[in-house]
Amino acid sequence: MTRSVRLCLLCMLALAPVAEAFAEEISQYDGKQLYSRFCASCHGDKGEGNGPVAPFFKLTPPDLTLLAKRRGGEFPTEDVRGIIDGRNYKGPHGTRNMPIWGMELRFADTGNSDNQQPVETLIERLVQYLRSIQKSSAQ
Repeated sequence: MTRSVRLCLLCMLALAPVAEAFAEEISQYDGKQLYSRFCASCHGDKGEGNGPVAPFFKLTPPDLTLLAKRRGGEFPTEDVRGIIDGRNYKGPHGTRNMPIWGMELRFADTGNSDNQQPVETLIERLVQYLRSIQKSSAQ
């Protein structure tokens, strides 16, 4: 066994408890907690596209509070879900600068043996939170 293979195996064994702790940590998060953990650094605490790392991007992260307003008042649920889980991306994300959170959320364990359900549950919580922070057309 080569030195690099041994090192790789050692790292995997060392990091296994971290992945398990991570899974336990977010499985009970509500939408706002998920947003804070995964989205706020780019999109800002209030979702307005002004997170602390936003100035380092070529394109400004979109204001997530205006998603419904830009769609004539209708929140684009399926588009948002697809962007979060990685099934699709919109032009502003260019070459997919936004991480595919669906892959990361697969570590979450909500106690369901169906591996897809926990991920969908967490994504749904996040989508519902984003729906809740939409600014009305009058604002």
